[in-house]
Amino acid sequence: MTDLLLLDAAGATSTTPLVDAPAFTRPTAPLTSRIAYAAAHVVPRVAGENTPGEPADIDWDATLAFRRHVWSWGLGVADAMDTAQRNMGLDAAATRELITRSAGAAREARGALVVGVNTDHVADEVISLDAVIDAYKEQLHFTEDAGAGVVLMASRHLARAADTPEDYLRVYREVLRSATTPVVLHWLGSAFDPSLASYFGSTNSARASTTLLQIINENADHVSGIKMSLLDADAEIAVRAALPNTATMFTGDDFNYVRLIAGEAAADESGERHSDALLGAFAALAPSASAAIQALDANDPARFREILGPTEALSRQIFAAPTFYYKTGIAFLAWLNGHQDAFSMVGGLHSARSLPHLSEIVRLANASGALEKPELAADRWHSMLALNGVTR
Repeated sequence: MTDLLLLDAAGATSTTPLVDAPAFTRPTAPLTSRIAYAAAHVVPRVAGENTPGEPADIDWDATLAFRRHVWSWGLGVADAMDTAQRNMGLDAAATRELITRSAGAAREARGALVVGVNTDHVADEVISLDAVIDAYKEQLHFTEDAGAGVVLMASRHLARAADTPEDYLRVYREVLRSATTPVVLHWLGSAFDPSLASYFGSTNSARASTTLLQIINENADHVSGIKMSLLDADAEIAVRAALPNTATMFTGDDFNYVRLIAGEAAADESGERHSDALLGAFAALAPSASAAIQALDANDPARFREILGPTEALSRQIFAAPTFYYKTGIAFLAWLNGHQDAFSMVGGLHSARSLPHLSEIVRLANASGALEKPELAADRWHSMLALNGVTR
């Protein structure tokens, strides 16, 4: 049996037995008990100039192959979002090409696809509320023309331009009413982007939730759901309980997704309430996520928790502070699992995590069944350690 070599923050090494990959199987019918999207990353071209500040040079074959991998497990893909390095290496031209190519691949695979709509093609500066509206609409209409579903992302421009909750109400009202089909809203917390700390008009999540719910209720025909990424399960549950029946809660909580997806009985005895999923973590866990939802489809919640429960510790490590560098862990696992030829990222972001941090990802991925090809993962990890002078 192969042992995995591990490295701690003090420079000491240890070993742990390599675990066989779980015997998960792809679904033979659509998943029904939960809707689940994996927020996918992008794979850079190995020979590209993917250094800090340079335009993204993407390996389109590998990037689209990863999306087909996600679809093959019955999950949807959420593309061109923060996992794809929006505002962290994925420039506007690459974003548009990614949306167009992913939409075409989704049609071929008959896979579910939503993509992020933002204002980030505009220079990183202070602009007026009217300019924010126009920028949102430009990306919205481009995405609709491409044939993809829309996730209306939180805008740094709006966070800078808005002075009151009423400013958010106005901007969302005008943008949403120009959408041709209902969209998913996105609330990205400050752990992911500190510039969004007062989004929806307050740093207090309860007050901000009031504005969010007003936006949803006033525009119910144009909003299909909300993805909350605050890493605060109680805040998500509170909003979930207050949503109209027309809106779905998509958890973006990469710390607490097992509890939130599993659900609980409603306090008013109106039935079970649960969150569906739109998670960066599921990009690293597509087979596990699919198998867990298949268990729910078979009315086996214990098996759901048995499969997905151990992955939460892995996700917490990937999304550890500073949380916005979680993309490095996603790409690292994609490399270990054979979905890209090199551990590299656009913008040089593969350097954002230390070897001991990555070592703990390896340990937890091994323990939770997230290594799809354990022998390959071990070979690649050990070669990386050796390259950095770490040997047995």
